[in-house]
Amino acid sequence: MDWIAIISRWTHVGTAIVLVGGTCFLRFVLAPAAAQLSESEHEKLKGLVMATWKRFVHIGIALFLVSGLYNFIVVQLPAHKGDKFYRHLMEVKVLISLVIFFLASALVGRSKSFESMRRNSKLWQSVLIVLAAIVVGISGFAKVALKPTSSSGTSASAISDEPK
Repeated sequence: MDWIAIISRWTHVGTAIVLVGGTCFLRFVLAPAAAQLSESEHEKLKGLVMATWKRFVHIGIALFLVSGLYNFIVVQLPAHKGDKFYRHLMEVKVLISLVIFFLASALVGRSKSFESMRRNSKLWQSVLIVLAAIVVGISGFAKVALKPTSSSGTSASAISDEPK
């Protein structure tokens, strides 16, 4: 049993649960509740929450990068050797993930360049949630529908009702 692969996958999925769940909480629970506060109370709460959330986001991005690279390079790529569709699907997933990392960092950061994004955080959190759902969908599809390539090197990617 490959314990490193198991721990890496658990880390990757667990990080996704925490960060996507946290973003959903911020967008759909905390933001509407905080809107009921006075401007000064709202800003104080936002500062306190973002100071803590920023650490989750930065640590989460690091965990995603380490576990994702390990899962792809060491575990999945060899299992899908020669499967161009799988590789291209993972490239799309990585590109979308990089956009997610950028948006999440911009929303918790202090750069004046992204202040307008932070002022419109509900929109950008919604975009993050949709992009994360796409990444989860790609991952789920790849895990369930794309079978590892056979030992002969031919692709067995498509779901088939034919007995093997």
